[in-house]
Amino acid sequence: MRRRKHVRIDRMHIGVTLRNMGPQSDAATLRAGAQRAEALGFESVWITDHIAIPPDDAEGSSGRYTDPLTTLAWLGGATERIRLGVGVLILPYRPALPTAKAIATVAELTGNRLLLGVAVGWMDAEFRAVGVDRHRRGGITDEVLAFLAECFAGDVVTSNGQPFLFKPRPPQPPIYIGGGVPHALARAVRFGHGWLPMARDPATLAGHLEQFRILAREAGTTPGPVTVMTGLPLERPDEVRRLIDDYRALGVERLVCGLRYQDLGEYVQRLEALAAIAL
Repeated sequence: MRRRKHVRIDRMHIGVTLRNMGPQSDAATLRAGAQRAEALGFESVWITDHIAIPPDDAEGSSGRYTDPLTTLAWLGGATERIRLGVGVLILPYRPALPTAKAIATVAELTGNRLLLGVAVGWMDAEFRAVGVDRHRRGGITDEVLAFLAECFAGDVVTSNGQPFLFKPRPPQPPIYIGGGVPHALARAVRFGHGWLPMARDPATLAGHLEQFRILAREAGTTPGPVTVMTGLPLERPDEVRRLIDDYRALGVERLVCGLRYQDLGEYVQRLEALAAIAL
């Protein structure tokens, strides 16, 4: 399998989450939120993926989630520079070829601003809803990752024995394997991708990064870039600055701050507070 070359990042990027769930996922709030994040100078904005929330597990979202790739394509048309991340797209929920086509289309139409976090998924109810055996999720994820690599490597791709032209074919977007150790790390090394953990604190992450380096060294390669999703105590600016410095010292490529908010006004307040501290 051809491995991507990883370029060292000297400056850590700062991104933010944007809720594509619940009442905050209306068009006006999504558009204005992404535009304000761009205007303030954040590097990227990130949304998430759920496809079928059961009625008894809908607290916090009311079961409302907009499709991540469709939403990012739409946000790409409402912004100009900010990068557009999904953290994470659950690969076993979706057929490989249409998913590859959607990924390539979003990357092409947004000027290669897509950042693609992917993972195996965990919610039993969603696997039942899409008719996929949850116990096969790891194998399916590997199959889709291998297929994506083939799609972005050349114009002619084969699926189910049928050669076809894979166009548009922009540069493959950066891929980050979501999830915890050791499986996500092993998958990231095997496919030559980055890692997208949800980090509790820099000290815990440091140990996991050492595992990532060891696995990569054993495989004869270098670990991919790391994007960290975490919460930051915006009411304590000095602590936020210390945390950012600690993550940067670990070699993290990108820090994505998860933001909780009830409406656009509160979101903008939190964006501005974070920008004043971190940018």
